[in-house]
Amino acid sequence: MVITKEVEIPDFEELKTDEVKVSTAVLMSASVYIGKQCEGVNNEFMLCRQELNDPRPCLEVGKQVTACGKEVLRRIKNDCLEEFNQYANCIDKSSGDYSFRHCRRTQAVFDYCMKERQCVLRPEFGYFTRGRVHTTEMDELPAPPCPCHPKVEDATPGLPDCKPRKPPRFGGRLYWSND
Repeated sequence: MVITKEVEIPDFEELKTDEVKVSTAVLMSASVYIGKQCEGVNNEFMLCRQELNDPRPCLEVGKQVTACGKEVLRRIKNDCLEEFNQYANCIDKSSGDYSFRHCRRTQAVFDYCMKERQCVLRPEFGYFTRGRVHTTEMDELPAPPCPCHPKVEDATPGLPDCKPRKPPRFGGRLYWSND
């Protein structure tokens, strides 16, 4: 987005929000529960960003996404802190790329705690890749502009077709293939 003198930049007070101040391992440990429980508000935010192609009208919805993530982490802390800390510590210490594969046992203990104490099930594999229809509540925002590009009268004509090339003298790089 190019900024010109007509673009109004929000004040710092509008941008100020309580941040989620946790490590990568903590966010990765809680990611599926945050994704599941904050799905509606996150979809609202992403829809706003994609349709309006401008992040400024979506600031309030973005603050709601942050607040929802903090609330999920607060509930985890109240009910399953010990199990969650073991799982996050395992993700942090077991590999250099925060891989889950070494921590399936601690993940199972944490998932059981979430199921028993909060009645929240871990989403099944592939849940976040499924297509869904999101019904929005963004009536107060303006309609997105038409994605069509205007017709330019004096447009540059297309490039001419290239002449066919001769085959290489000493064969191609893929000499082992039969093509």
